[in-house]
Amino acid sequence: MAYQYAKRGASLVIVDKNAHHLPKVAETARGLGSPDIIQVCADVSILEDCKRFIDEAVKHFGQLDHLVNNAGISSVCPIENITDVTNFPRVMDVNFWGLVYPTHFAIPHLKKSKGKILAISSVAALMHPPTLGFYSASKSAVKTFFETLRSELAPSITVTIATLGFIDSNMTRQEHLSKVVFRLVPVMSSRRAAEALVDGIRRGERYVTEPKWYKALFMVEALCPQVMDWCYGRILFPQLKHALDEASISTSQTKAD
Repeated sequence: MAYQYAKRGASLVIVDKNAHHLPKVAETARGLGSPDIIQVCADVSILEDCKRFIDEAVKHFGQLDHLVNNAGISSVCPIENITDVTNFPRVMDVNFWGLVYPTHFAIPHLKKSKGKILAISSVAALMHPPTLGFYSASKSAVKTFFETLRSELAPSITVTIATLGFIDSNMTRQEHLSKVVFRLVPVMSSRRAAEALVDGIRRGERYVTEPKWYKALFMVEALCPQVMDWCYGRILFPQLKHALDEASISTSQTKAD
């Protein structure tokens, strides 16, 4: 996302909770055309961190035009395999509150610039695939919250919601996911997805769905959910469960070694 904005000449505030990631991204973005970049180490699940990086952006540039809520983590686990359900609040802390917090602090500045907000949700918010219960719940919360916000902030701020499928990223390249995903489902490159997202937010689109063929599955889910239930139960869930079981065995063996 940062690189696509850089190619269009945008000045950037890039935020990551791992400080060592930032210099390389900043250097590449400058090479692609960004005239000015500030780097902020922050955790979006911490309210004070979110206020700080919004304040730093406005202090440095004097304004804020776009807010890209791109932080997220995955959670892949059948509910019956969970031994401690209290281990999962961080999924909601990052995927939901990690978008709400910066948005809250950015709104006054975006109103002044008639700016734009991008919220990254997921096709999982609409299709509810197995083993992704907590992840799907967090992305459903994102979709619902920002749909509500769109009505409240119009016309001064434009809100674009991204419903993304499987994108070639660190998230989908987790061993247990990649064994199934890359075999069963076409995976979109992160560059192409980012291009579509940046173009969509600049045009002020209400939704951006990538890859676009997921829209056909949305129709199937809405009109004939039994078909999706059959596909999940007979095809996707058995393969995901097998991959997760294999990953668990591999981890156990490594720890034993």
